[in-house]
Amino acid sequence: MEIINSIMNWVMKKRIHDIELFLKYPIEVQKELFTNLIKTARKTEFGKAYGFRDIKNIGEFKQRVPIHTYEDFYPYIRKLLNGKQNVVWPTEIKWFAKSSGTTNAKSKFIPVSQEALTDCHFKGGKDMLSIYFNNHPDSKMFTGKGLAIGGSQQINQFDSNSNSYYGDVSAVIMSNLPFWAQLARTPKLEIALMSEWEEKIEKMAITTIEENVTNIVGVPTWTVVLLQRILEITGKDHIHEVWPNLEVFIHGAVSFDPYEAIFKKLAPSSKMNYLETYNASEGFFGIQDQNDSRDLLLMLDYGIFYEFIPLENIHDKQPQTIGLEEVKLDKNYALVISTNAGLWRYMIGDTVKFTCLDPYRIRISGRTKHFINAFGEELIVENAEYAIKKACEKTNAIIGDYTAGPRYIDTENKGGHEWIIEFNELPSDRKSFVNVLDHALKSINSDYEAKRYGDIALEAPVIHIAKPGTFYKWMKRRGKLGGQHKVPRLSNNREFLEDILSMMNGNSSNSI
Repeated sequence: MEIINSIMNWVMKKRIHDIELFLKYPIEVQKELFTNLIKTARKTEFGKAYGFRDIKNIGEFKQRVPIHTYEDFYPYIRKLLNGKQNVVWPTEIKWFAKSSGTTNAKSKFIPVSQEALTDCHFKGGKDMLSIYFNNHPDSKMFTGKGLAIGGSQQINQFDSNSNSYYGDVSAVIMSNLPFWAQLARTPKLEIALMSEWEEKIEKMAITTIEENVTNIVGVPTWTVVLLQRILEITGKDHIHEVWPNLEVFIHGAVSFDPYEAIFKKLAPSSKMNYLETYNASEGFFGIQDQNDSRDLLLMLDYGIFYEFIPLENIHDKQPQTIGLEEVKLDKNYALVISTNAGLWRYMIGDTVKFTCLDPYRIRISGRTKHFINAFGEELIVENAEYAIKKACEKTNAIIGDYTAGPRYIDTENKGGHEWIIEFNELPSDRKSFVNVLDHALKSINSDYEAKRYGDIALEAPVIHIAKPGTFYKWMKRRGKLGGQHKVPRLSNNREFLEDILSMMNGNSSNSI
């Protein structure tokens, strides 16, 4: 195994030279990629409709092709789901990444071409390992197996010929991995792709306990559930007693900040590493490339052409976009992509901000539809994550999950924000937790601070403490356990709040 580990270490590091190319010439790489995308898709139904053959530059592309949301793009996706080909991309589309998203309850089916698998998702996975080995040259990752906590795969019911498939993006990737990669992972594919999440967690726990797991890949929320179950079964105090060679948790999909404390309890070794990625149904976008920062290197040669909408223009009828060469530091942008799976000027719903321009590094700041702005406070997920982390640090609390929304003005109450929080460890001082949360939000969001001034427009937040397991039960009730499903952090209405509170029998006695 040591020989294999050394060989894989050498192979993975070779890619670093290619990464250095787009680091040196980012704009040129993106322009060349754009030209190749347009040229490749010019004879598709979409390419003919928008005159791809005559498009000579990015400016003409922007003039001809409107920005699409999923709803705008769905007529093309529907044709693909029904088995028609050469609609938005010339090669066969037989895989779809299913995502409920976090903006509405509808399932989304994102086309995944072979090019997207090979040149985006697989390439991202290899680069993730290359960067990790480059930063940790003594890694022994390949002396054991990787535990991948993926989603589920199903036959695509939209196609009468049943020759296309859908599942969470992680399941699509797992189903198409080369044989050598399958040998390096656990559990068996039939368990990893189970759709019944509770049974799957149980079988994953039982079948992986005896494996030599050196790395875990998954969403923090569901990884915690699995690790806690393994500790229950084994009676061990922490996960290194089960897997002594575990060295890294590779995570994405949600902010790691609320989960950091619980992971350090589950995996207390000082040698444990964490690597963040930005891998969505639509593509693989970013990888943490520095040990001392969670900023994500924007990957520019994965068959994805990027555009950015300044957040203040997001509600324009056809908002103007800018390219990489125009972005500014610490400014929020909605992400727009055109890809080698046939998504064209597609707004994925995420917002990012640049933390570095040489090279281009980003942080995910929220969702275009995930915010609270009922009173003009423009609170985004990034603000909430920052404030939650500060409140936990000050009061020694460890958080499990949370959601927040507005409390509307009525004849008896002013407006405010209402939070439902499930703690793994309660704050040492509950009132202090609220105060720190409130002050942290004021410190990072001037609009919130202005609305909170003198309690004139907004009162202090109200927090309901949920019993352990509340969010798990809520997600289960909604049919959204596991995989790519995420607890919605912020909402501009009370739909999620009311649903969870009703499940808690309206219990607000344990509120602060």
